Amino acid sequence: MDRLISYDELSALGAEYAAQGKKLVLTNGCFDLLHTGHVRYLEEARRCGDALIVAVNNDASVCELKGPDRPLNRERDRAEVLAALRCVDHVTIFSGKRVTDVILLLRPAIYAKGGDYTLETLDPDERTALVEVGAEISLLQLVPGRSTTEILERAKSA
Repeated sequence: MDRLISYDELSALGAEYAAQGKKLVLTNGCFDLLHTGHVRYLEEARRCGDALIVAVNNDASVCELKGPDRPLNRERDRAEVLAALRCVDHVTIFSGKRVTDVILLLRPAIYAKGGDYTLETLDPDERTALVEVGAEISLLQLVPGRSTTEILERAKSA
């Protein structure tokens, strides 16, 4: 999977885009069960700059964030599905609940987050890192009624 970028390659990738004067957009999440809301969000994030890198939570952090029954799909599978999307240029897998280290290494021009967040609800360490690297924060529109949690709830009740 040539679009998968290792943790060790993040600094070089960010520097390459910056040297070319291109705006690299970073977003992150679990992306456990890819759905229309994810696809629309990722397409909108890609339109914010010249390239999009998606940082995917590793399996341990998804379990920590979402509970013992998650993830439904393993990290490499989630990364491969995301990398297959036309709007995604690169994918990286990160450990931990927060993407702070990825921000500091990659130094993106833009950080995109879903509309269920506000500047006030972004993680304080992530926000500090974004200010440090000079990234613009772009809060994107949430697609109502499209979430993995809602899909799983419907499946359980069916």
